[in-house]
Amino acid sequence: MVRPQRRAGILFLLTLAVLSVILLRAAWLQGVEGASFASQAVSQQEDTITIPGLRGSILDRNGRELVGSEVGASIYATPYQIKDAPTEASRVAEALGADQADVLEAITRPGGFSYVQRKVDLVKARRVEELGLEGIGQHPDTLRTRPQGDLAAQVIGAVSAEGKGLTGIEASEDRVLRGIDGEQHLVKDALGDPIEMETIRDPSDGEPIQLTIDAAIQDRAERALEKVAEAHDPVNASAIVMDARSSEILAMANWPPVDLDSLETTAPEDLLNVGTSYNFEPGSTFKAFTVAAALQTGTVTPSSTFTLPPSIQVYDRVIEESHPRGTVNLSVGEILAQSSNVGSVTIGLGMGGEKFSKWIDRFGFGRPTGIEYPGEESGIVLPYEDYSGSTMGNLPIGQGIAVTPVQMVAGYGALANDGILRPPSLIKAVGSRELPRKQGRQVVSPEVAAEVRDMLKGVLAPGGTAPEVEIPGYTLAGKTGTAEIAADGGYSESRFVASFVGMAPADDPRIVVSIMVNEPQNGYYGGEVAAPAFGDIASFTLPYLGVPTE
Repeated sequence: MVRPQRRAGILFLLTLAVLSVILLRAAWLQGVEGASFASQAVSQQEDTITIPGLRGSILDRNGRELVGSEVGASIYATPYQIKDAPTEASRVAEALGADQADVLEAITRPGGFSYVQRKVDLVKARRVEELGLEGIGQHPDTLRTRPQGDLAAQVIGAVSAEGKGLTGIEASEDRVLRGIDGEQHLVKDALGDPIEMETIRDPSDGEPIQLTIDAAIQDRAERALEKVAEAHDPVNASAIVMDARSSEILAMANWPPVDLDSLETTAPEDLLNVGTSYNFEPGSTFKAFTVAAALQTGTVTPSSTFTLPPSIQVYDRVIEESHPRGTVNLSVGEILAQSSNVGSVTIGLGMGGEKFSKWIDRFGFGRPTGIEYPGEESGIVLPYEDYSGSTMGNLPIGQGIAVTPVQMVAGYGALANDGILRPPSLIKAVGSRELPRKQGRQVVSPEVAAEVRDMLKGVLAPGGTAPEVEIPGYTLAGKTGTAEIAADGGYSESRFVASFVGMAPADDPRIVVSIMVNEPQNGYYGGEVAAPAFGDIASFTLPYLGVPTE
């Protein structure tokens, strides 16, 4: 039998052993793992929240918002915390208005984190939050808003999910547009509710960019291209409207349209701004520059006439008219109005290749115009030293040279603006700073510019190549173009570019309009495909700008 004193001793030793274990454990927790536990406690009670800075707006010339930003959220999942994936996917999809299969795939994706939907508005984010689902969370974000829909989409450009400009103005002006994120320090209680919030750094919003584009004219230009597309189903098309006096771009429309909020289903080529990025042979629209150069150099006068055979041979090339005819006598103005290939080549040969090459350069072809848009193409111009014997059978009629639509509208802008070639402008102001007006240079005299405009009236008159285009109360001037597309070392007989460049009113132009339609179907002549779009746009724009009738 154990004595009471011995039992007490054993109990004491046991108690001492237990206390020793507890003390050693406490020492271990505090001395060795204390820092880790303290860190975990802080992480559970404290948090740093990113407060996104809003991206700057992009405005039209009248201050109308084309693109803006607002606070939103991105919804994410922690897949290993999801208990009933099909049920949660159904509820989240309903709250977001998303496809249930897509949501299910996101919340069951391997790994510890996946996005369910990025950049949703606060209404949808609140619906998801109210579900109270374990494994579904959200963080603050910003999203681009488009009050005018996808107006001027290619010009404005796309933004990545991370808020970086990818194309267009969004890319070139990313440094100005992008906001700076702020931070807040948040302290929570044991239940996770916030009890203290401290701002570490305030967010800073990006600055706005104001374009020279007018939303109403842009809308009309896009609608005009839509009509062209319905009738002729082209590969792509461009319409540019420029103020003839200031060289400010009032509209720069593209077809096909693009949805900037669905980049995952958008082909990269659809994001290109055709007006600045597409090189094409201008065809007969280039004849206006052939005539302007010939007039300025004294090679011809407005009263010069030529006896023109049905065709003309230049070395190994025979140039014919677009429609068969006999020998005719045509003035310089009639050569333009009837778009005579033989006449234009005759004028070009009279000038000579070296001089003609200098005039191509003088009108700005072969280099960017300087418009404020990224990735502008230069066109393709053959250096004079590389001319062959037949080159001057091509260039005067706009073949063997590649241009961009914006180069063409700038060149015709010089003819419209008393011979002054000025770089086109697309950006009016950056933040509160209005950009200065660009300086131009005299490329032909005011007299020559007026003479060419007067000749270009004949294109839209009876006997011209676009007589059907008319706007009551206004005299129009312009030039049609139909160019075969280069292919396999020669030219295709079934693929064409149809174009028209015009100005109005003809005697004192306020606008210059360029239309380019690439590979139209159901007709391919510039007069039938492109010229009607010019008439459509100009018939709206002239009264809209308050241009009085003549």
